[in-house]
Amino acid sequence: MKLELYQIDAFTNKIFGGNPACVVPLTEWLPDEILLQIAKENAVAETAFFVNKGEKIHLRWFTPDLEMDLCGHATLATAHCLKAILKYPSNTIIFETLSGDLTVNAENDFYFLDFPSRMPIENDLPEVISKSLNIQPKEVYKSRDYVLVYESEEDIKQIEIYRQFFDQINLGPGGVIVTAKGNNCDFVSRFFTPQATILEDPVTGSAHCSLIPFWANRLQKNELKAMQLSERIGNLNCTNKENRVIISGQARTYSIGNFWIE
Repeated sequence: MKLELYQIDAFTNKIFGGNPACVVPLTEWLPDEILLQIAKENAVAETAFFVNKGEKIHLRWFTPDLEMDLCGHATLATAHCLKAILKYPSNTIIFETLSGDLTVNAENDFYFLDFPSRMPIENDLPEVISKSLNIQPKEVYKSRDYVLVYESEEDIKQIEIYRQFFDQINLGPGGVIVTAKGNNCDFVSRFFTPQATILEDPVTGSAHCSLIPFWANRLQKNELKAMQLSERIGNLNCTNKENRVIISGQARTYSIGNFWIE
């Protein structure tokens, strides 16, 4: 079977920036074990698979290790694939996902993702996470992910993860966010996933479902600029709403090709 494969850099306006995702269009769903094998072979943080059902696009996300419940950058990459490459006729795309229906609007080279809000609540820091960090956080919160708040952007840049401790944690599809107020933006972050093939995710849209309401409340503003301080750097425009967040960014196509499975 011959399948199409698109690799797209999301949350960036230049190649080799942001977060790379692979996008695979399907006419019908393949077995889950095949989808996971394809994601492993692609060896990027996320591979998105979609089936066009007419009014909605059924969308699923796989890391090289498991299926995710929500992924921002691969959703943005899929929207870019549909609009910029496959010429999807509408500027509004409705994705049917494990996190419910997600709407993406395309406008002037930007993609606006309408995602659920996940306000984190104050929590204790598990000892094993504490042992995993070279710098301890000032505050600890949790939603799907642990949200560790630091004093400064410099702290975030200097965070190191000790995997011998970190990989003892099992957070399912969740991870650990480290965040602080930004020097040249409203807030910065990094994202780490225990037991994952890819330890640090370059740009994590789903993490901003928690970061946006947290920083909107702390900074008393609903329009925010965010930067994820991975090696590739990601830029996100954020809007806080009552029960939703809007995450927007750009994307660039890196490669278009085919692969074959038996």
